[in-house]
Amino acid sequence: MLHTRYLFNLFNILAFQTRFFSTSSSILDLCTKPHHLQQIHARFFLHGLHQNTALSSKLMDCYAKFGLLSLSQKLFYFAENPDSILYSTILRNCSQLGEYEKALFLYREMVEKSVYPDEESCLFVLRSCLSVSREQGKVVHGQIVKLGLDAFDLVGNTLIELYDINGSLKGHDPDERKSVMELNYWNDLMSEACQSGKMEESIELFCRMRKENIQPNSITVFNLLRSAVDLNSLKIGQALHALVVVSNLCGELTVNTALLSMYAKLGSLEDARLLFEKMPEKDLVVWNIMISAYAGNGCPKESLELLYYMVRSGIRPDLFTAIPAISSVTQLKHTEWGKQLHAHVIRNSSDYQVSVHNALIDMYSSCNGLNSAQKIFDLITDKTVVSWSAMIKGYVMHDQCLQALSLFLKMKLRGTRVDFIIVINILPAFANIGALHYVRYLHGYTLKANLDSLKSLKTSLLSSYAKCGCIEMARKLFDEEKSSHKDIIAWNSMISAYSKHGEWFQCFQLYNQMKLSNIIPDQVTFLGLLTACVNSGLVNKGKEIFKEMVEKYGYQASQEHHACMVDLLGRAGQIDEASEIIETIPFNSDARVYGPLLSACKMHSQTRLAELAAHKLINMEPKNAGNYVLLSNIYAAAGKWDKVAQMRSVLRDRGLKKTPGCSWLELNGQVHEFRVADQSHPKSEDIYSVLKMLELEAGDLEDDLELFDSPIILSVVNCI
Repeated sequence: MLHTRYLFNLFNILAFQTRFFSTSSSILDLCTKPHHLQQIHARFFLHGLHQNTALSSKLMDCYAKFGLLSLSQKLFYFAENPDSILYSTILRNCSQLGEYEKALFLYREMVEKSVYPDEESCLFVLRSCLSVSREQGKVVHGQIVKLGLDAFDLVGNTLIELYDINGSLKGHDPDERKSVMELNYWNDLMSEACQSGKMEESIELFCRMRKENIQPNSITVFNLLRSAVDLNSLKIGQALHALVVVSNLCGELTVNTALLSMYAKLGSLEDARLLFEKMPEKDLVVWNIMISAYAGNGCPKESLELLYYMVRSGIRPDLFTAIPAISSVTQLKHTEWGKQLHAHVIRNSSDYQVSVHNALIDMYSSCNGLNSAQKIFDLITDKTVVSWSAMIKGYVMHDQCLQALSLFLKMKLRGTRVDFIIVINILPAFANIGALHYVRYLHGYTLKANLDSLKSLKTSLLSSYAKCGCIEMARKLFDEEKSSHKDIIAWNSMISAYSKHGEWFQCFQLYNQMKLSNIIPDQVTFLGLLTACVNSGLVNKGKEIFKEMVEKYGYQASQEHHACMVDLLGRAGQIDEASEIIETIPFNSDARVYGPLLSACKMHSQTRLAELAAHKLINMEPKNAGNYVLLSNIYAAAGKWDKVAQMRSVLRDRGLKKTPGCSWLELNGQVHEFRVADQSHPKSEDIYSVLKMLELEAGDLEDDLELFDSPIILSVVNCI
């Protein structure tokens, strides 16, 4: 009985390894970043596949594809007894990446161990001899003859090049010396062109191959599809699809998978879905590609629907299914779906990977589940830089800037290296609390780490300096970038910075410069300009900007644009016109629009309209105590004390309290937090004594201002 159970368990392990090997081999072809390979490599050790020759060979090729020859060599030397397959792989990698002397050294080692090379190994050794030593090539030639490998056309053509000392044959390409060449030779040439980044050359080689009436195979298609993706050419990809159909290769799963991957990478979801529906066979990799394609191209609902159908068809998801699915939930911000997906991930044992935990942290942060995100973060034993970045981003997203700062400092103490994503995520936290010292520190770090060339990072630094009141440094960063290299985000950031600092003249000057630079403004640009009009009281200019956005550029005004116009007109006392704008909004107005209207009514004592706006706000935000307090203040200003008592009673009965105002100040690298009537600061007595002195001085200033009755003087004071 025990023996039978042992055999049964052994059979299950072997079956799992076989499935894992098949899946991993296919997934390796889809890796677009080196760290993806390293994650899969780690799984090999966990599942006992690190000594699998075929899989190790495939992984070595993938490392070499990214130019990581050192990792490919480490993998080779890790093998206990490298066979001819591993030797052939490392020789190919060394030759293709220009390490010719290393290739010859490994070949000598291979011969000494009595491991016999095949024709492919000989080909790459001979090409290394062409670059290092033709004399050594003669020795290799002798060994090739003994093994009988000189009969292969590929080896024979390379031997001709080896002995072509006078260059008499240089005018003729190898493919021109023989009218019909072996398909492997052409595939090898196209593969070399792809490895060297010469994608157009690989297409030209294919055309020349077709003139020789040589039919392509799946390897040919793989090389050409890679060229189509790198050239970002959907037309070439579609032409290759037609070639696959004509060549009767559409029945091969690997070819269909490569075509599907091509369509997904080029963003052609319609073509990808048509191919997906017609595929006679779909494995886990195929489903993953399609689910990931929808998630990565802004179609989260379709991605989750496909996941549902995949599970119903009996295919068990893995971690490469979980990550795009979690991303889809993050885009939808659907908390309940997120919890269901999390439970599904745990049931399928896909939560062993830190990348899945990182995705879950991001998902819960976006779905207002910051506590859940914190719990997952705390459970991660081997936190990566992405883990820290995701949690910091979550804190910043929920305006918990001090927690983000604390976590950042903890990360630094743990010795985790700060990358540009961490910098971009933490900068808003420092900017929100006015921690200019830390902004400067991160700016210096980016300069030392050579990250200052990244546009997104420069724009983030620009915005952070502006929020911290250092507008001069923000403008310096903006001016350092050439006009031809500035994108719309950089222009918008600088316009918004000037807008918040009340420098409206600079806003419109930059706007004109942007148009002269042939940059088309977007809705964010107009939002910054309208905000500048609000801050400066330029009503007519605001109307002009709003009209230009709608009529000239054809943008539909959003809630934020309408809110700016309501605020602008309301502050100027044009309450009725502001109310008319709200009535003409084509969609349901929210608190962003009625809030400025209510504030304007309070400013100009418009009690009737204020009641209407307040009731709208209370219906939209029943738990926002600020709306009740504001309406109560309006009633108090109008002398309606019974209404004031009613509002106070509502606040008391519903248990609502207005959130006290909070501000931060950075001094000597330390952040100080202050709230209304707060006595918790260790130097609160000194602070309040200084405040009292300032109040007395302000009172004296008001007495002095009463001496000036001139309307001009009063208008200047009001502007201040």
